[in-house]
Amino acid sequence: MRDDTTYDLALLLHLLGVLTLIAGVVVAGVAFEAARRRRQAAEVALLLGLARVGVLLVAIGSALAGAFGLWLVHLGRWGYGSGWVQASIGLYLAALALGGLGGRRPKQARRLARELARHDAPLSQQARARLDDRLARGANYGSLLLLAVVVALMVFKP
Repeated sequence: MRDDTTYDLALLLHLLGVLTLIAGVVVAGVAFEAARRRRQAAEVALLLGLARVGVLLVAIGSALAGAFGLWLVHLGRWGYGSGWVQASIGLYLAALALGGLGGRRPKQARRLARELARHDAPLSQQARARLDDRLARGANYGSLLLLAVVVALMVFKP
């Protein structure tokens, strides 16, 4: 028999983590896509700096959602052997790994744009190439897709 108050607290903190994670994904994604549409190094640096706030929210939300999600499994009736729980954990870890890989090129672009902005120089081809890197964008959008699948698994518990 579980303690409903403890379970409710774990659920609340898990959902807070999920909301923080999703908010971070939205902030980082919107800032990145806005930066891709800019031509001035200073604007790109500013927007990619804002994306860093989103990345921080993703990190905090990921830690909260993951830790309290595991606690919920422990407190709940499903168990770690449930297929949907195992799939969720695996996809969650894959999403985090893809997001980490996808964030490398934007981070490089931010550093380049910041340096160019200091010298009042235009955005370089090198910085533009990092913003437009297909592999990084694919990793980021793949991460988003995996997170959506994890949310679906959590909601429907097939």
